[in-house]
Amino acid sequence: MLKLLIFDLDGTLTDTSQDIADAINYAVKPFSQRIYSIEETKAMVGSGISKLLETLISSSEIFHNNAESAKEVVVDRFLKFYSEHLLDNTELYPHVKETLPQLGNYRKAVVSNKRELFSRQILAGLGILQYFDVVFGSDSVPEKKPSPVPILKLLQRFGAARDEAVMIGDSNYDVEAGRAAGVATIAVTYGFRSREVLMDADFIIDRFDEVLKVLPELENQ
Repeated sequence: MLKLLIFDLDGTLTDTSQDIADAINYAVKPFSQRIYSIEETKAMVGSGISKLLETLISSSEIFHNNAESAKEVVVDRFLKFYSEHLLDNTELYPHVKETLPQLGNYRKAVVSNKRELFSRQILAGLGILQYFDVVFGSDSVPEKKPSPVPILKLLQRFGAARDEAVMIGDSNYDVEAGRAAGVATIAVTYGFRSREVLMDADFIIDRFDEVLKVLPELENQ
């Protein structure tokens, strides 16, 4: 019997791409004249912002002259800017707000590679934080997706078996984390990744409310 629904945040519940792109472009400005588009941002994010930012400035002469200081500066710039602009353009994907109340029989959690405070502020600001029992960010547990650690921690917390949980997300990191943890996976195609990289998921849906059709199938397996 299905007990626990685990959701990704960026690209699954919320479209945060514009605000993340703006923060990235602000952060790297002292090191690069390159401006990253929303589509480029969607393709890059997912595994954690610090590693991404270091990659973006690694070719800069300033970076090579003082790598540790440069990494610290760019991450600090990102965190400061993003913390002040979390909800400038961020919004819920269609059908999220109407669907979550219909999932009342399940325990629900969010696992994001975004910091927990930012994740909570976004969920609260968009009016859906109350639907989730737990919110894990990149700093909540020792490892981030695609590691199975956040999912395994949730199974332990809720006393749920592997066949009683499902991971729902928009990226290969979500699918890989779910599979590594031994739970079912549902991939959404409207987020930050293409359908092609989601083919290892157990189910693929094109709209958030289609989860209501998939869950009974999982219950009957």
